[in-house]
Amino acid sequence: MTTSQHSRTTSRTAVQKAALAVGAVFLLVGLLGFVPGITAQYDQLAFAGHHSGALLLGLFQVSVLHNVVHLLFGVAGIMLARSASGARSYLLVGGIIYLVLWIYGLVIDQESAGNFVPLNAADNWLHLLLGVGMIALALVLGKKHTARV
Repeated sequence: MTTSQHSRTTSRTAVQKAALAVGAVFLLVGLLGFVPGITAQYDQLAFAGHHSGALLLGLFQVSVLHNVVHLLFGVAGIMLARSASGARSYLLVGGIIYLVLWIYGLVIDQESAGNFVPLNAADNWLHLLLGVGMIALALVLGKKHTARV
């Protein structure tokens, strides 16, 4: 193993740590969406659509599809955190996706078939915070990594 390979496996940059943490949180949230009690009205959990009445932490509307997306997004974050460029891309692109999802949640009629994820007002505002936060992490922490290289 070369010195550069060794340093990649033993020390992570700040942007890698951030992507790993974000990915782990998404993985945890995806799992918790399938836990009765943590997800209120679990008996109303539908595969997809606005009629899913399950609420993660009693606040965020979820469905099986919504939980699976969180799980996949978490796995992506953990995998992409293996490199600084992957971590930065995950945070930046993921943040953009969450801002688009926020806008989508604002314009879609929450009682329509278009609300297939499903989303409610709490989800929408959380998506705004996630989008802004992930982009900020990518730009601030990714910039520090780029300056060091």
